[in-house]
Amino acid sequence: MNSSMSSFLLFLLFSIHVIAVVFSAKVLPLVINTWAFTNATQKAWEVISSGDGSVLDAVEQGCSVCEVEQCDFSVGYGGSPDETGETTLDAMIMDGVTHDVGSVGGLRRIKSAISVARAVMMYTKHTLLVGEAATNFAIEMGFHNESLSTNSSIEKYNIWKAKDCQPNFRQNVLPDPEEHCGPYHPSNRKEKQAGKQQQRVNMDIDEHNHDTIGMTIVKGLRVGDSPITGSGAYVDNDVGGAAATGDGDVMMRFLPSYQVVENLRQGMSPTKACEDALARIVKKYPAFGGALVAANNKGLYGGACHGFSSFHYSLQMPSLKSVKVVEVNCTQPSR
Repeated sequence: MNSSMSSFLLFLLFSIHVIAVVFSAKVLPLVINTWAFTNATQKAWEVISSGDGSVLDAVEQGCSVCEVEQCDFSVGYGGSPDETGETTLDAMIMDGVTHDVGSVGGLRRIKSAISVARAVMMYTKHTLLVGEAATNFAIEMGFHNESLSTNSSIEKYNIWKAKDCQPNFRQNVLPDPEEHCGPYHPSNRKEKQAGKQQQRVNMDIDEHNHDTIGMTIVKGLRVGDSPITGSGAYVDNDVGGAAATGDGDVMMRFLPSYQVVENLRQGMSPTKACEDALARIVKKYPAFGGALVAANNKGLYGGACHGFSSFHYSLQMPSLKSVKVVEVNCTQPSR
């Protein structure tokens, strides 16, 4: 198999499961992505199976579908606004042959986050551009500058403000973030030492609030969760790739996608590799909610999840007549 046929790609957008293994003699190419975003899966499959585009093209175009369709209303423009009411986007794409990465974080006023991430990889020597610098670069590359807000996102923001900015991610500040909006300032040291510190997990992350699509393609492999390499996604052409979804703030402390790939390198199945990476997080953060999907370079795939009621992912390969959605039961926080 030549290098282009065996190459891997990872994609991570914005801001884990028992998995079946198909024992078909012909399992490649394979497209797999987090959640039941079947239109994205189908688009990537059409590009890669027709030979009309590269693996990078398939990754970009597949994820672009979710950006346009606002999958689950948590991916792409019009998604969850920040404390100022603005929606910003994150994306990452990775080439498993060269390990080149392009990513953007906190991208403002540009809808095509995955395409900007690919432009970072193609037209700069950087790995990650953030905020206004990412926006300025995108405009230089010909992307359209426009608002990412919608009536829905504005309504979400107004409701959040009316509920005294609940929930929010502040702690150890005054006024009390559980009862008031900001502006905030640090509380004193005595309050911190008195046990005010809370476990830093997002209790509102679930199967309907995750801000992520992750896709993997073998003859391309692709996945996703945040623009931090090894956290939301990671890929090595010699081994395979993985993608994460869920509470990205916790995940980036453990680099779970990188851990999954290293587990694959040690001979674990994709499912076991994901379960092990999740267990490392759950040991420290038992209330954590998230999921991982993975595929190795032989076309075997798997995943695991914790804290959700269930997790779905989409799959397409030569042995399937159409995109398949797999449901996985997740492990639950201990009582």
